[in-house]
Amino acid sequence: MKFEAFKLHSRIAANVAALGYDIPTPIQLQAIPPVMQGRDVIGLAQTGTGKTAAFVLPLLQRLMTGPRRTVRGLIIAPTRELAEQIHQVINDLALHTGIKSLPIYGGVGLSPQVNALRHGVEIVVACPGRLLDHLTRRTVDLSHVEYLVLDEADRLFDMGFLPDIRRILGHLPKRQTLLFSATMPTEVRRLVHEILRDPVTVQIAHTMPLATVSHAVYPVSQGLKGLLLLALLTRVDRDSVLVFTRTKHRAKRLAEQLKQANHPAACLQGNLSQKQRQSAMEGFRSGRHRILVATDIAARGIDVRNISHVINFDIPDTVDAYTHRIGRTGRATKTGDAFTFITPEDEGMVRTIEQVLGCKLERRRLEGFNYNQPPPARPPHHVPARPSVTTAPAHAPVKDMRHHPFRRFYHPRPGQGHGQRHGQGQGHRYAR
Repeated sequence: MKFEAFKLHSRIAANVAALGYDIPTPIQLQAIPPVMQGRDVIGLAQTGTGKTAAFVLPLLQRLMTGPRRTVRGLIIAPTRELAEQIHQVINDLALHTGIKSLPIYGGVGLSPQVNALRHGVEIVVACPGRLLDHLTRRTVDLSHVEYLVLDEADRLFDMGFLPDIRRILGHLPKRQTLLFSATMPTEVRRLVHEILRDPVTVQIAHTMPLATVSHAVYPVSQGLKGLLLLALLTRVDRDSVLVFTRTKHRAKRLAEQLKQANHPAACLQGNLSQKQRQSAMEGFRSGRHRILVATDIAARGIDVRNISHVINFDIPDTVDAYTHRIGRTGRATKTGDAFTFITPEDEGMVRTIEQVLGCKLERRRLEGFNYNQPPPARPPHHVPARPSVTTAPAHAPVKDMRHHPFRRFYHPRPGQGHGQRHGQGQGHRYAR
């Protein structure tokens, strides 16, 4: 079956063909027909299966008729990166249709979003927090929404957005609702029963990582992980490499070490401004940065087709997190490799991952690497000297109490004089 079978509007179909889409993926094949029939849909599929197009194409088809410049489609995503990714897919598929999409998330100015909403858009792709800001300010009108998508619903729950989702739902009219998730925890299942009406469930091997990804683990001591990564990068045939760390500090330090070793690397972690995050992503997509070191904030927000390797510098805490990380490679029918550095303390999580995969993960040792070498000494933490401050002698009087840093404690009450000792007549009293 090909995309022509969906009988999309000619302009949308032309964009599909121009993007090289030919045969629908399993999630698209099973989800698009009931969505186009107006049914509520639950889509269970891991990342990299083409689910974004599965809900964007039916939305665009609906918007080709009816009013324009009013928000009729709302897509809620957990991270800025994912919101931008969905927005870009919409722009690509909506070319020459006149349909406008607006990403709404924090970390950037509010005014440009307000201005875009005033001019009118048909689709809003939003992170919950910033969307609530707009609702509070009454700068967005959701009373005409016909089509709601909750993307990565399990991640929305993991990040604590469920109360925000419920508040947003209170602003929406009766509509068609789609929910896509890689897993179905209890809280998400409860939300499904509350907001979806007689939903169709589409499930695409949601507990199994992509079959196009090969897995291997590298046992190594914690102190030698950095050296092993540098050695591994010089010996594998690679395109773009995504390296995951557990903490923001480690991601920043590792990216700096890679740059010092002449690897074109960038860092993506939560302490960066939105401009810095976009710069890192654009550099990675364009190939200017061949290596991106990231925390799990990026695990579901990166859509780069030429990622040949995902390297877990630190093993994730859950099997779901492992699935989402490695889902960044082996996309669009291409193959990829997932390497995980493990210490003896990680063996329990490795066994859990193996149970889900249904097979043993291959243990590898990098030939020629000295696993017995001492770990490199970390440079001493540099604490900048505090600037010298010229202070007056302890006995020097303060001539003008109005400029004293603790003036609020010494300022006399109205009608009280200066110069008399505390407690005598109308002398100075401490202000309360």
